[in-house]
Amino acid sequence: MNATTRKQAPASQPASYEQAAAELEQLVQQLESGQMSLDDTLKAYARGSQLLRYCREQLQSVEQQVQILDGSELKPYADERSADD
Repeated sequence: MNATTRKQAPASQPASYEQAAAELEQLVQQLESGQMSLDDTLKAYARGSQLLRYCREQLQSVEQQVQILDGSELKPYADERSADD
């Protein structure tokens, strides 16, 4: 097993939305640095796509749960503290 193969191991599902978002942010920073090889850039882009899809799915799931809890109608969030000022 070489170093490249070991780098691919963390490509599993993230444990949480927050973990996925943090990993995605780290990948973006690495990509923006311009210091990655073409092969590593392609792998990072593929992983970023997986993480983005995971995050979107999690957000859609939460949105559906909110709709169920709020009578099937998603209402805009209003920060009550701002309204009181």
